[in-house]
Amino acid sequence: MANPNNIYEEIGIQPIINAIGSVTMLGGSTPIPEALEAMEQAGSSYIPLIELEEKAGSAIADMLNVPAAYITSGAGSALTLAAAAVMAGDDDKLIEQLPNTNGMKNEILIQKRQRYWYDRCLETSGATLVDFGTNDKTSPEDLENAITEKTAAVHFFMVEQELDPNALSLEDTIEIAHNHNIPVLVDAAGQVYPLELMGKAIRMGADFQCVAAKYIGAPQSTGLALGTEKMIRQISKQSFVGYEGRRIRGIGRPHKVDRQEMIGALTAVKYWMQTNHEERLDSIETRSQTIVNLLQGIKGLNATLINNSIGHQPFGVHITIDESIIGMTLQDIVDKLKDNNPPIWTRVSNKNSYDLNSDYSDNIEIHMFGLNSGEEVIVGEKLVELLG
Repeated sequence: MANPNNIYEEIGIQPIINAIGSVTMLGGSTPIPEALEAMEQAGSSYIPLIELEEKAGSAIADMLNVPAAYITSGAGSALTLAAAAVMAGDDDKLIEQLPNTNGMKNEILIQKRQRYWYDRCLETSGATLVDFGTNDKTSPEDLENAITEKTAAVHFFMVEQELDPNALSLEDTIEIAHNHNIPVLVDAAGQVYPLELMGKAIRMGADFQCVAAKYIGAPQSTGLALGTEKMIRQISKQSFVGYEGRRIRGIGRPHKVDRQEMIGALTAVKYWMQTNHEERLDSIETRSQTIVNLLQGIKGLNATLINNSIGHQPFGVHITIDESIIGMTLQDIVDKLKDNNPPIWTRVSNKNSYDLNSDYSDNIEIHMFGLNSGEEVIVGEKLVELLG
């Protein structure tokens, strides 16, 4: 059998061992075999993409128990299209005017505590982000006082495994915003397990929730926009198929999704909703514990199992060191692993990799998401070689 790495090596790129997890810069995901097979079948025929978006979105909405859904080119694309949708609505003149927002409600409110790396995706629509609350706490009054005649939406960043007691809750956000007839947008890109998180924000009353489909075995370049029928209709008008099919020049033309990717995303949702997650989590926990076991007894190093089953990257290994004993920094370890053959990619973790205000902390996290079966042993043994 041919070496699948040759496709990269023949152009001078060496494949790596991905111990970081599902990160865009390393490829994001490996589509499940079921998705790849469906994508190959989908590629053999042409199909009107407006109809495919409608039918695939309807099937996904039914599976996730939400009013409507739309396949986008990643969760970031869903955020951009949703921001455009709340500003321009169904007005074709406004749709074609974006990203120029003159004369529109163009401000999206976001808690100062929830500013994060990907809120930039909202701004690329032409919207302006306006902070409310402080770095320490957000109160209901902070949101009430921030709402003006320019407010187009309120944005909420949802991470169930790291609920922030000092942030304004999603429940309160929805209640206050809707009292002012303002839609609520929710970024829940990684909230794919437990299954009830898929669409939870919509069932709570939010108008929009995005999901990164790469986390459930779809191509990394796909995402899901979930929402009310009104919101998804307005997103569809902003999309690349709206640009071509309706001949209305919205900002979504570069956000293309091919028919194979749409079918891959649909297939991945079906698989994710039917898979045995107890077995999945059991395997990930066992593989994580393998690395923990290999690293026990190394003086100056502490390796513990990350006790988390929520979201897109359950379990994993948390590593801290005493630099005076190890004789290296965490960044030294990361660099030496990259010098391995094949290179092993890890990174020094920050407290919250989405948070713009987080300082880098004193740990490395190793996740199983991007590791092929057996590579956890390679990673563990290489760390033992470096540090033991």
